[in-house]
Amino acid sequence: MKFISTRGRAPSLSFADTVLTGLATDGGLYVPESLPTFSRAEIAAMAGLDYEELAFRIIQPFVGEDLSDDELRGIIGRAYSTFRHRAVAPLVQTDTNEWILELFHGPTLAFKDFALQFLGQLFDHLLKKRGERVVVMGATSGDTGSAAIEGCRHCDNIDIFILHPHKRVSEVQRRQMTTVMSDNVFNIALEGNFDDCQNMVKASFADQSFLPDGRRLVAVNSINWARIMAQIVYYFYAALRLGAPEKTMNFSVPTGNFGDIYAGYLARQMGLPIDQLVIATNANDILHRCISDNDHSPRPLVHSLSPSMDIMVSSNFERLLFDLYDRDGAAVAELLADRSAPMHLDEGALARAREVFASCRVDDRRTVEVIREVFESSEYLLDPHTAIGVEAARRVRLGSQEGREQPMVCLSTAHPAKFPDAVARALPLEKIPLPAHMQDLFERAERMKVLPNDLSQVHEFMATALVT
Repeated sequence: MKFISTRGRAPSLSFADTVLTGLATDGGLYVPESLPTFSRAEIAAMAGLDYEELAFRIIQPFVGEDLSDDELRGIIGRAYSTFRHRAVAPLVQTDTNEWILELFHGPTLAFKDFALQFLGQLFDHLLKKRGERVVVMGATSGDTGSAAIEGCRHCDNIDIFILHPHKRVSEVQRRQMTTVMSDNVFNIALEGNFDDCQNMVKASFADQSFLPDGRRLVAVNSINWARIMAQIVYYFYAALRLGAPEKTMNFSVPTGNFGDIYAGYLARQMGLPIDQLVIATNANDILHRCISDNDHSPRPLVHSLSPSMDIMVSSNFERLLFDLYDRDGAAVAELLADRSAPMHLDEGALARAREVFASCRVDDRRTVEVIREVFESSEYLLDPHTAIGVEAARRVRLGSQEGREQPMVCLSTAHPAKFPDAVARALPLEKIPLPAHMQDLFERAERMKVLPNDLSQVHEFMATALVT
């Protein structure tokens, strides 16, 4: 299988080269030249598979000849052996036809572990095979950073630099990153917001001259195709357990960077019977405004109780635009030429988006109320991001009799212990205990470098760290 850029001017790449490249040379994101699809009979035959075997069945068509079946099974097995729940992604019912898909049983208590435990193992395998050493550079709004560090900390051929917005992630999120003392791990607290971090990463990929000779950047953010690919699996896993392909599903996804919900869109394109995907946003609602009002205009970023979604530039939305504009790379490049300017989709593209996506905006006040209401009705504790997904799901279902009859799966993207301040506003709980492997998190020493929002200073810090 070949992978092509969403902007149409970069060379097509193999699976392995795509994974080790990240951003295309024309500034676009890589997508498969064509998607594998599964018939209803093939999907039905997947029912009852454990998570690892299902992951193999879904991922293998994308890999081609770059990995043998045994190599791929080994990578998958090592990745998901780190999860604390035997089901890997268990479902919990919270209301009539409403289910929570728990994606926080990985080592860093967030859904990012599904992709980044896999990607870390994949990087290690490919780099050892090629005899290369690379530099991973990523931006995080909170969860990607710790998951990427956990996935790469043991990799012999990687140095990893993660940028997070200084004082704009939760204390648990920060400590999960900054208490890792591996020699190949570097945390940068940038005096800016997540979009500043993400823009700095993109600029660094465009000009890598600051790196020592023989080194190059590799992406762990969701611009890396392998992350999206790994996330497709849990949509199939949840749907199969709730009656697919005989039943049609709906999914509600709290999202800021559009990667997680884009994986659901791909699952639908591959044959999974999904009727509707609900884009659940917080006050940083550019995706909701785009779908509901065709208003994709940037606004000042708001610091919210759901910090992992405090994003205004949703990188993976470009991958959807590529499909909405009939895979016309030139049209996508023109549309995104100025990311600071308002963007409006043409009517045909907007109509196609609305066939699949609904959207909702949920503010902090309502987020707190939903945490309280769900706990009082079911004794189930939501983190603030998942609460936004639940509220969005319920609003959308109210307007559709068919929607109320179909299973609605709300993706739970993080463990509530990662966001104790938000939960404390909703409920008089003394303390939400961290899992056993993190009980001493607040006692561990921290290490990070606080830097101004200045690309040259970040590059200088990275270059120095790589040669000392």
